[in-house]
Amino acid sequence: MKKYYSTHPSDFKKYDTKEVREKYLLDNLFSHGEVVLNYSFDDRIIVGSVVPTDTVLELGVVEELRSDFFLERRELGMINIGGNGYVVIDGEKFTMNNSDGFYVSMGTKELSFGSDDAANPAKFYINSSPSHKVLPNKHIPLTAANKVVLGDLKTSNSRTINQYVHPAVCESAQLCMGMTILDEGSVWNTFPPHTHDRRMEAYLYFGMDEESAVFHMMGEAEETRHIVVRNEQAIISPSWSIHSGVGTGSYTFIWGMCGENQTFDDMDHIKPSELK
Repeated sequence: MKKYYSTHPSDFKKYDTKEVREKYLLDNLFSHGEVVLNYSFDDRIIVGSVVPTDTVLELGVVEELRSDFFLERRELGMINIGGNGYVVIDGEKFTMNNSDGFYVSMGTKELSFGSDDAANPAKFYINSSPSHKVLPNKHIPLTAANKVVLGDLKTSNSRTINQYVHPAVCESAQLCMGMTILDEGSVWNTFPPHTHDRRMEAYLYFGMDEESAVFHMMGEAEETRHIVVRNEQAIISPSWSIHSGVGTGSYTFIWGMCGENQTFDDMDHIKPSELK
């Protein structure tokens, strides 16, 4: 499990392009037949993926967690961005089609993943955060997600926020997770930008072809940086940083948050005129 350490905003200002990419970009996700996990010290989120092909893959004991099983002290959210598949949670099997999500509570001892077709495998994107209580597990198809429509085609940011792991849909200890789909012709996400000191955020960008890219904006409002992000790459965004982006075409992204609270609109808005 690769580790990503927390950084101070004053240190961030000194990073060149290589350092910014090394410390915040996850480019090792979705390896066929493997479980890939990345541990961030920002609110101790784990960002990872599971891509089962011809065999079932289990999320088992991870040495770095010093626990008897993965979810002994953690909760987990997942969204399938690949072909149809399934998950087995403590012996119970659930179908996981494309865009299906699932919340898995602390205390779940067995969690495994499978694909219906090895040639078109499921791609389970997962976020996991520390938890303090046992809650009901919940299967969340896209149709059951809470939908929030924001933006406008005039400003190229018309989008639908699909809230999966969210107080409006299911209870969790601290994790929030959802998927934002941009309308055709829109390229901006989370703009105008904001920060929320009370929680960090992770972004997964996908639904792009080889030549497409998103310029993901980071940093404090008065001194921003960007990372060029390709298909199925993710970003770790510290709580002090803006997290916004503009693409060469429309795309979809999954956001995950953990930290002090779960209030979706508890954010500190930044006017475009304040950005530098």
